[in-house]
Amino acid sequence: MGTYLGNLDPDSTFLGDIGSATRLATSAPFRRYLQEAIYEKSDFIKSGVLRRDPRLQATIGTRIEAPFFDPINATEEVIQSNATWGTSGAGHFTSQNVTAGTQYATITHRGFMYSADDLSKLGSGEDPLAFMRSQLADDLNRKRTAKLVSMLQGIFTTALNGNELDASVTTGAAEANYLSAATVTEAKYLLGERGNNLTTIAIHPTVAAYLEQIGALTFSTSALAAAGAITWGGGGVGLTNTNVGNFMGLRVIVDSQLPIQGTAGQQEQFVCYLLGDGAIYEGEQMPLRIESERNVPSLQDLVAVNYHHVYHLPGVSWNNAADNPTNAALATSTNWTLAFNDRRMIPAVKLVVNSPFGGTVA
Repeated sequence: MGTYLGNLDPDSTFLGDIGSATRLATSAPFRRYLQEAIYEKSDFIKSGVLRRDPRLQATIGTRIEAPFFDPINATEEVIQSNATWGTSGAGHFTSQNVTAGTQYATITHRGFMYSADDLSKLGSGEDPLAFMRSQLADDLNRKRTAKLVSMLQGIFTTALNGNELDASVTTGAAEANYLSAATVTEAKYLLGERGNNLTTIAIHPTVAAYLEQIGALTFSTSALAAAGAITWGGGGVGLTNTNVGNFMGLRVIVDSQLPIQGTAGQQEQFVCYLLGDGAIYEGEQMPLRIESERNVPSLQDLVAVNYHHVYHLPGVSWNNAADNPTNAALATSTNWTLAFNDRRMIPAVKLVVNSPFGGTVA
């Protein structure tokens, strides 16, 4: 028996009716609504971390070549009033060149299919367009986030080795190992003065729970006198909203798909990512497609979804001869290489912390 695709009326808008709901689900307006819903729901998009780039809108090929110019680092020349000044020794400037390199973004081709047979009776009264849109948008958003997180896992360790700070421990974690002003500040300034280009931090819900806890702490003094002890949780003014929207001047993205490191028996070590505005580019080779057909022998109607998509972090290049990688391949650090001469130019930092709400790795 097939899988339910929605809460539809089997006599009128059942998905098996090729003349109604299937046309609705595969129509151009629906695809447009679905694309818009994905963007509305993606926290990475709403945070400003992701940006569409027309250079990644490839129509052919398996990867995208993205030329870039190296940063200018001019050689100064001393000007004098003679015929021998300058590095040329001939009384004039020596022409310098702007150098360029190439980086590659790999295209992924993904999709899935659902089926519904004639015996899958669904209740009436639901809007099939709204149902399909809400379900598919949520699922596709999770899939895209999983791919993005896999890419972030892969670009560190090798390509962005210097953009990492591990404040975690495998046992006996304390405040110094948690996400704090100290750990975030240290992580930011791995980029030197460019640390201020980081605007967003993506964290696991278990890490967010700690931020919510310390944000909700109230305090009182045991005595209204100099050097009176401060007691946390002892009174004071409470909060009206515990949501963590910002921390240390960074917008906060909370997502349970962020990695947890550690081996069995160790304390969980949570990976956080600090990113700049528009740090990650995205494009597509072909717009999302939804297609359907009737399988008469099985009395099923099939709906297939496919999408051909690319993420790219400028300054980092795909370094594998094969394209169309799985998420596991995207998360493999040896598949990536640094394209820029200076890794500090890339607004991406990995920070690993513990959380008092974390457990041990199973």
